[in-house]
Amino acid sequence: MKRVLELIISLIATAATYALMHVVLFMDLFKFQHKLPVYVPTVIAVIVGFIFYFLFATPLAGLLLKRLNQTEERLSKMNLKELSLSVIGCIVGLVLANLIGMAFNGFGALGTFIVVLLNILFGILGIRVARRKKDDVNVRTLKEVLMTTPPSTAEDSIYGRPKILDTSVIIDGRILDLLQTGFIEGKIIIPDFVLEELRHIADSADSLKRQRGRRGLDILNEIQKQLAVPVEIQSFHPGQQMEVDSMLLKMADSMDAFVVTNDFNLNKVAEFQGVRVLNINELSNAVKPVVLPGEEMVVTIIKAGKEAGQGVAYLNDGTMIVVDGGSKHIGETITVIVTSVLQTAAGRMIFTKMIAAA
Repeated sequence: MKRVLELIISLIATAATYALMHVVLFMDLFKFQHKLPVYVPTVIAVIVGFIFYFLFATPLAGLLLKRLNQTEERLSKMNLKELSLSVIGCIVGLVLANLIGMAFNGFGALGTFIVVLLNILFGILGIRVARRKKDDVNVRTLKEVLMTTPPSTAEDSIYGRPKILDTSVIIDGRILDLLQTGFIEGKIIIPDFVLEELRHIADSADSLKRQRGRRGLDILNEIQKQLAVPVEIQSFHPGQQMEVDSMLLKMADSMDAFVVTNDFNLNKVAEFQGVRVLNINELSNAVKPVVLPGEEMVVTIIKAGKEAGQGVAYLNDGTMIVVDGGSKHIGETITVIVTSVLQTAAGRMIFTKMIAAA
């Protein structure tokens, strides 16, 4: 490969010298156009090419190979969006360069040199502009620009958008049951950095963290086996060092996807940044059975409450029931009547009192 590059570089130097000699003869700067034989430019170009090959081709080829390796490494780290925008920017730059270069078609070798230079400059400029503006372009903005259907039609397809799972919701495990029921539509995406975080938690020295990490990996394996919704693992490289939550939101914004989580703080940050979120805890609270003051319930007192005389019971979905005067009936199953219901960020609490014996 290096030898081929050396030959190519030497041939380019030969061609450039030949073109330069023709420009000098064409402009007749030194008044010897009619004194030199026709073959002189060719001979000088060949001599320069040989000199260039033996003196400069090897170091230049080594430098070019090094640059090519660096470029290849940078391209491999780009995500699909950034790479696509860079290619589009380069194509736009080349089109503009050739349109401008049409004005120099009649200038011979000098015109060709100018056109080549314009292609290089505008191609690089197109790539740089596209990469700087990559964060301003996402699926949502492209849809807004290209959308020909009415807004209501676009909103009807909102539930088919991809869903990105965060670490907490995978460890929680309830997402697996949701996927198996078929209530969630659209492709499920597992980011590679979430997988790495789960692996790191599973290898933790803390036994509790290690257990939670391994549970998350087990849940992830089960999610991949379920057939109700397509699951895909995707890489995402924002180009700078970021926390997992920040990368999650940036990835969701770039793909116009939902983030599925049960993290209250992540939910708030996502709302602030305009990223759509599906919170498993909010869904859990929404599907809990509705109870109204005055309804009777049969519960089993599990333990004493915080206040004097209170007992605590739980429904099957984990809803806490506070029974006034229930501390004396721990372990017993009794009938109570609902007095009030309190909805909190942590969940729903039902306050009841015992029904007096007839």
